[in-house]
Amino acid sequence: EGAELATGGRRGGIVVSTLAEAKFFAAGGFDDILYAYPLPVGRMQDCVALAQRLQNFQVLLDAPEALAVLRQHPLPAGKQWHVWLKLDCGNGRAGIRPTDPNALTLAWAIAKEAPEEVTLVGVYAHCGNTYGCRDVAAVQDTARATTMAVVDFVTK
Repeated sequence: EGAELATGGRRGGIVVSTLAEAKFFAAGGFDDILYAYPLPVGRMQDCVALAQRLQNFQVLLDAPEALAVLRQHPLPAGKQWHVWLKLDCGNGRAGIRPTDPNALTLAWAIAKEAPEEVTLVGVYAHCGNTYGCRDVAAVQDTARATTMAVVDFVTK
């Protein structure tokens, strides 16, 4: 009910952190879900099922190996994998550092290697490093640094 209120009844445009959440919301009629954790290679069948079922099931990638796995699991005609490149802007939990030269290579690969199978939607960064902040100024500094890291990366 809360998610329906938050989306104004659209039942879409939500972000989840587990596949269990994605399945729960899909069962509740949500059809535009971003799974905001790097692609779990061992759970590809769950991801394929969600991508086939939903109008828009989006995933995060942070490694070339994950892109290869997506390409090994093509979706039926008319469907594509919708991918966000996961950047690690200081959290250290997941993603590729935007200053890593391999990050640009991966972005280009997602965007250009198989446009009929994979669409690069954008870049994604999570400011989880704000969790340890002790005041508003520290949160704002972290948010500013993350924003600049993302903007610098996208500009490249």
